[in-house]
Amino acid sequence: MLAAATITAPMLLEIYLERIARLDPQLRSFRVVLAETARREALAAQKRLDAGERLPLLGVPVAIKDDVDVAGELTTCGSSATSTPAARDSEVVSRLRAAGAVIIGKTSVPELMIFPFTESLTYGATRNPWDTSLTPGGSSGGSGAAVAAGLAPLALGSDGGGSIRIPSGWCGLFGIKPQRDRVPLAPHDDAWCGLSVNGPMARSVTDAALFLDATTTLPAPEGGFVAAAAREPGRLRIALSTKVPPPLLAKVGKEQRAAVDEAGALLCELGHDVVVRDPDYPPSAVYANFLPRYFRGIYDDVRALPHQDRLEKRTRNMARIGSLLSDQRMAAVRAGESAVAARIQSIFDDVDVVITPGNATGPSRVGAYQRRGGVATLMFVSQRVPFFEIWNLTGQPAAAVPWGLDRGGVPLSIQLVGRPSDEATLVTLSAQIEAARPWAHRRPPVS
Repeated sequence: MLAAATITAPMLLEIYLERIARLDPQLRSFRVVLAETARREALAAQKRLDAGERLPLLGVPVAIKDDVDVAGELTTCGSSATSTPAARDSEVVSRLRAAGAVIIGKTSVPELMIFPFTESLTYGATRNPWDTSLTPGGSSGGSGAAVAAGLAPLALGSDGGGSIRIPSGWCGLFGIKPQRDRVPLAPHDDAWCGLSVNGPMARSVTDAALFLDATTTLPAPEGGFVAAAAREPGRLRIALSTKVPPPLLAKVGKEQRAAVDEAGALLCELGHDVVVRDPDYPPSAVYANFLPRYFRGIYDDVRALPHQDRLEKRTRNMARIGSLLSDQRMAAVRAGESAVAARIQSIFDDVDVVITPGNATGPSRVGAYQRRGGVATLMFVSQRVPFFEIWNLTGQPAAAVPWGLDRGGVPLSIQLVGRPSDEATLVTLSAQIEAARPWAHRRPPVS
């Protein structure tokens, strides 16, 4: 519409700002709305459009998760422990701006992105637009709620243990955790000891592909990811797995298992070779490799804060656990990643994609973990989201693909996992699924 001049960039921005003003008081998906700077950016974008310039995101409003630096704004990470605005944009924001994006605001997160729900003592609770008594997930819950409710057409998320895929699944969006180092993290390189990545949350596969094309630092497929979304995937060998990676204990819901079965049936109809097969998960990978990096990552983040006394008690307790992990211990953990990853990835010697359930159950109620300590909260909430962390450990791409609604009217999802650096196959296959089972027309009650 912008390129065809059926709407101007300032008009488009005002539509989103009006929607935010009207709907976000119910959701609290934005930590801050950058209305005035966005208006200036939209005017500048329109001048470029009028001059005939064409860029992939020229004039398109994009929301930024509040763990990513935007020049002149606080990067609060859901906490009051910060006090100095960012001096410059992070690398991913610079790339989005270079593609023409208008930065509309920063989205809500739990404190230091620790948990898969978006609540903090400083900024309150973000709510799911499909059912406002429930969380949208986290830690990119603000981005998920904003895009699902139509408060932004595209949002940046980050994912250190499912934080793009969890809210994408519970908000009915397509979200992809790219290959580690695909999308830049600078100036926060190696976040959470290599577990965390930046990536898109969008209403469609093509929108997410556009984000990847604008931000990738690694070689893209021929023609880019948008071209990959338009291609037929050919005949793929696809493994279905509902096994929970050990030693996690979780009961996968009937509807979530049924989604995997239905996906298998659909993919067979589409001409793919579908098998039932589980990855070879090492029994101790989550405890021995993922959790040390997670806890030490929290500790490293806390050490960098100027006002640590303002942190929530359970954040301080989680950081205290991370402080017990020495540099030598972490070097050994990082050195062990390749062997663990090779074992898990051995399934890809025979298959192109692994499909698992998305979230194992529906989202928790807002405030469900308010009175629990950090470790207890982690133990309880991880039972809802056990299928994600293992792929942060290996670093390979994985995507949340919408799959209908549960009995309560909340979105279901499946997870697609690809070979290392093979986002292209995930994008191509996800687009084929989207064409066969469209989801973008489904709108939540708060929209």
